[in-house]
Amino acid sequence: MPAGAPLRATLTASQFANLHTFLVAARHASFALAAQELALTPSAVSHRIARLESSLGLRLFERLTRQVRLTQDGERIFAALQSGWDSLHAALAGGDTLAGSVTVHARPSVAQCWLVPRLAGFAAQYPDVSMDLRVGNDSVDFRAGQVDLALHYGDGSFPGLASRKLMDEWLAPVCSPQYARQHGLLDAPRNLPGATVLHDTLAWPACAPDAEWRLWLNGQAPEVSLPARSLRFDRADLCAQAAIHHAGVAMGRRQLVQPWLDSGQLILPFGGFALAGPQAYYLVHAARTPLPARVQALFDWLLGQAI
Repeated sequence: MPAGAPLRATLTASQFANLHTFLVAARHASFALAAQELALTPSAVSHRIARLESSLGLRLFERLTRQVRLTQDGERIFAALQSGWDSLHAALAGGDTLAGSVTVHARPSVAQCWLVPRLAGFAAQYPDVSMDLRVGNDSVDFRAGQVDLALHYGDGSFPGLASRKLMDEWLAPVCSPQYARQHGLLDAPRNLPGATVLHDTLAWPACAPDAEWRLWLNGQAPEVSLPARSLRFDRADLCAQAAIHHAGVAMGRRQLVQPWLDSGQLILPFGGFALAGPQAYYLVHAARTPLPARVQALFDWLLGQAI
């Protein structure tokens, strides 16, 4: 190379744009959402991804009917790019930085009842950290790096992942005052068989549909039979909402239903939260040390919110 000749960049501007588009699309698992973030059309995102796949000789996404999903090669490339992107942010800031995006996954009930009401406090304390909150009952695949932190309800077993207990949980039946009066439930668990029970069928991974109620009855009222009449949901907050509207008796988790108890919309017909559940809430993340500063900030903030 002649003296003074400029060094040729490894990536052209077009190639860098394609990689960045892939990074955003992989983080959202959606070309449409990536298009919104990048101010492009979904078609432009798709074309950029196709050009990147062609240049690499790799298939990065599986195109499904209404979604896209990373292939094994896509997961590998995304994890490497995300790590490099974190390092770049830190270098530009002169160190690890409290800025950028944090993707959090939570079960719908804990997101709705516990996490979302507290988020204004996090935004006020860390205005340069944006949160991408995703909810669902599906398990989280941390391999692709699409989720930074998950809030799980379970027994604390998370093979291959790092976790820390956030808070314990206590169980007790809850219902509306009107429902308790109509069915003679006040201080009378023996009358429960004449009521309708509300089940969270996905209370924790691989549980029986009536697991919470069986657990409470075995510990607190073993002589009482589980009612034959029931309504089933796949979310604890929907059970509580149904109870508020006089549909039956739900198994209340204190961390989730306390605001409704405080407002009087729900009551504890059989007494307080005497039964400590075997499940608890955990913060879970890929076994990655150290966590990026923005993720660590959220991690520590959530610990501070727990009671």
